[in-house]
Amino acid sequence: MTPQPYDPRAIETRWQERWKDSNAFRTPNPGDADFDASKPKYYVLDMFPYPSGAGLHVGHPMGYIGSDIIARKKRMEGCNVLHPMGYDAFGLPAEQYAIQTGKHPGDTTRENIATYRRQLEMIGLSYDWDRELSTADPSYYRWTQWIFARLYDRGLAYQAEVPVWWCEELKTVLANEEVINGRSERGDHPCERRPLKQWMLKITAYADRLLEDLDEVDWPDSVKAMQREWIGKSEGAEIAFPIQGGADDALVVFTTRPDTIFGATFMCVAPEHPLVASITTDEQRAAVDEYVRAAALKSDLERTDLAKDKSGVFTGAYALNPLLDADDPKARIPIFVADYVLASYGTGAIMAVPGHDERDFEFAQKYDLEVLEVVAPPEGTPGLADGVCFSGKGTAVNSPPIDGLATAEATQRIVALLEERGVGSAKTTYRLRDWLFSRQRYWGEPFPVVHHADGTTTRVPDEDLPVELPPMDDFTPSDDGSAPLARAKDWVEAPGGGARRDTDTMPGWAGSCWYYLRFMDPTNDAAPFSEAAERYWGNVDLYIGGVEHAVLHLLYARFWHKVLYDAGVVKTKEPFQTLFNQGMLTAFAYKDDTGRLVPTNEVEERGGKHVRASDGAPVEQVIAKMSKSLRNVVNPDQVIEEYGCDTFRLYEMFMGPLSDSKPWNPRDVPGCRRFLDRVWRAFVDEASDDPVRPHLAREDAGEPEGASLELERAWNKALVRVNASFEHFNFNTAIAGLMTFLNEVGKKPEALTRSQADRFVRALAPFAPHVAEELYERLGHTGGVSHAPWPQVVEQYLVEDSFELIVQIKGKLRAKVQAPKDADQAALETLAREAAASHLDGATVVKTIVVPGRLVNFVTR
Repeated sequence: MTPQPYDPRAIETRWQERWKDSNAFRTPNPGDADFDASKPKYYVLDMFPYPSGAGLHVGHPMGYIGSDIIARKKRMEGCNVLHPMGYDAFGLPAEQYAIQTGKHPGDTTRENIATYRRQLEMIGLSYDWDRELSTADPSYYRWTQWIFARLYDRGLAYQAEVPVWWCEELKTVLANEEVINGRSERGDHPCERRPLKQWMLKITAYADRLLEDLDEVDWPDSVKAMQREWIGKSEGAEIAFPIQGGADDALVVFTTRPDTIFGATFMCVAPEHPLVASITTDEQRAAVDEYVRAAALKSDLERTDLAKDKSGVFTGAYALNPLLDADDPKARIPIFVADYVLASYGTGAIMAVPGHDERDFEFAQKYDLEVLEVVAPPEGTPGLADGVCFSGKGTAVNSPPIDGLATAEATQRIVALLEERGVGSAKTTYRLRDWLFSRQRYWGEPFPVVHHADGTTTRVPDEDLPVELPPMDDFTPSDDGSAPLARAKDWVEAPGGGARRDTDTMPGWAGSCWYYLRFMDPTNDAAPFSEAAERYWGNVDLYIGGVEHAVLHLLYARFWHKVLYDAGVVKTKEPFQTLFNQGMLTAFAYKDDTGRLVPTNEVEERGGKHVRASDGAPVEQVIAKMSKSLRNVVNPDQVIEEYGCDTFRLYEMFMGPLSDSKPWNPRDVPGCRRFLDRVWRAFVDEASDDPVRPHLAREDAGEPEGASLELERAWNKALVRVNASFEHFNFNTAIAGLMTFLNEVGKKPEALTRSQADRFVRALAPFAPHVAEELYERLGHTGGVSHAPWPQVVEQYLVEDSFELIVQIKGKLRAKVQAPKDADQAALETLAREAAASHLDGATVVKTIVVPGRLVNFVTR
């Protein structure tokens, strides 16, 4: 006789090998011999990872496990499930590592991908590995270049000179996310804004559709709000303010409140505004130049921070209110340079109305500028008379042409006056700006564009794609800031005489804009994907990822998708039908009395308190993001080695709802392992050679009775909880339901029927697939639990034929007893008297109150 303890390492290794050998999770496509078109489709997708050298920590798989649970259940419900995985493989970290070590980024990326795949397989994720892809593979970025060509052909890709972050020390252009407080993230070197020629994508042409079509998708309201805010549609008027003494020069502004034009007491222009140099007087030149230089070191986020103290410098110039006579003293408006105005929004200039705009009000107070009230607030609402700025809608005052008009009517009248005089018009603007799409880097997709001697450009023909990256050994930026590819002389010289390839590369966003489409048909050599595959799979049914991608990635992917829709390449308007944001997995960290975070390896527990090991100073335990510097990163390899993969999966889900952020607590992991130990013992006699306990090997005799009937009711209640957890992905409640049922089994283990055991295993399978596969096979099944049908709730067992009768004496609880649901009042009174006999002994019952289905109350004396 060989003991049979629960051995997760052996079980999980065996089943992962069997899944791999049988290609258990391969998903056939339309046209494949084994494709079943009668099945409904379900496309569940994780936001694919960038394969970093550190591999996964326990926080990364939380969303992957959640999506895998959903995919497994959908498979069991009879769906064709598309559940793929790939890698967003181009990016700055690999190139920076290459510069430091000389190791080619392609080599490190392939090594990192191998690590990621090993870890993802170790977690038991049911991906269709035949569809695995990397955005850095030429067979993939061939089609990224093909899509760029569609953008180019439609006039949506162009080159323009735009301000970008330049780091003189690193001799390179940096992306916005690489610059923090005006300094490079790598090396902490000073950066400044410089105008450089860059590729741009005309995403603004799709602004309205990107807004309108948000109504067609099932996304969190918060994410939709962030996208709307980023697009920033504003309706108002564009107004030209003549520059006093400036000949034909005019300062053009956009405002959403043209009705407040008579309250404009100063103007502000962005430091980058093209008129700054020409309108600045000699007396103000030095101060303005210094201010402009300082502003170039700040990010847009710093400049527009509402909590930041507003600053500016007077240019010495004045504008004239176009609705007042030029000789009217009120027409003359001073012009300031202010960094809270951005060149990238509106026209890069504003008419400042401090009486009705908070930022303008702060600026006017700081520089002692006039504040006028031109909108009277509704009665009872504080305004300038109360010392506060009123920015809402009201009634026009101190504005002769529109005095007494409500804001809406006053706005229409002012716009009409502006148009009559030829100094303005109604206009809609967007905060959204065209997408800067160039990087002066090596490790990215080359642009399929050729520059000719006459200054024109043509794109590389489709049949000549991909334009592959040339092999290079030196990836360091050039002293003049040119891209590393410019040094690949043979590669740069394109066929055609005098023609040169574009030496910039696409940003990391490019490959992730369309990968969900390539997953539909990843080995297609003739097209990015077949029409049949795209028509069948449609858009992604469920897209799971972090909320940090709520704006840029999702906005860029939606933009590309709409371009492909217009080109007839895809049939759906939106790429992702339902979006779900999983929470972040945090970890415990420690903070000293100065507020500094202390790495966990510098902390120890003494006398039940946490102290810094070096000096015994007390530290406070806090929750923080996992990071190498805090030494609180937990590797899933270690957890799985100690407890098993199924335990790891269960704990990640049992911590709380998938949408919540929560801390990793290693002390709680063993509880999930104990649950699986109990599951195993409920099925398997560890001291026997039998596959399962004898009573589970026998066929059920018929309908459950007695204790088995009680378990049947308990099981159906548990299954209701499991099913309900999939509505909002609160899988902790599903696991709790399974645990509750197992507790009931523990009270009457021999009453568990083979049918109940079978259904329990099938419901457990999405959460702990390895042990479920093992037990399902031990129950005598073939074909694997992963493709077994999902169990169904039997409604009749949710209806109890008895209830708990409350027995009271003078309104006080004295007993509880099970009573038949169909018992009449006399029977309920009899049961109640028997249950409370000891309390009624010697007493006289003067009245009995029976509430059927609930209680019996005896009034005694």
